[in-house]
Amino acid sequence: MNFPADLKYTKDHEWIRVEGNNATIGITDFAQKELGDIVYVDITTVGETVAKEEIFGTVEAVKTVSDLFMPLTGKVLEMNKDIDSAPESVNTDPYGKGWMIKISIDNVAEVAELLSCDAYKTLIGA
Repeated sequence: MNFPADLKYTKDHEWIRVEGNNATIGITDFAQKELGDIVYVDITTVGETVAKEEIFGTVEAVKTVSDLFMPLTGKVLEMNKDIDSAPESVNTDPYGKGWMIKISIDNVAEVAELLSCDAYKTLIGA
């Protein structure tokens, strides 16, 4: 499995790429493998401020639907429109074409609470 060292992670299996006061968020390689073939991503929070650990959307796989949890409090600026027509990109390229949302971070101090790559790998036993 792939876990880029330059990203931050959550116990709920989201990854976060922090860029100044903005961040890009998706689900980890581990999460997409656990879910199986992803067929739909539902995100209806664009334009809304979502608190840390609140649900910002759902991801639907062939066998299950899973909530997506906000890793940082922030305003959802954008959803990856490409995953509407190609949700399988979450499986094939979770850290690239399969990103889910971009946010503006409300509380930059929350970034320090995220997991490092090594801490995430320990969490999942990788």
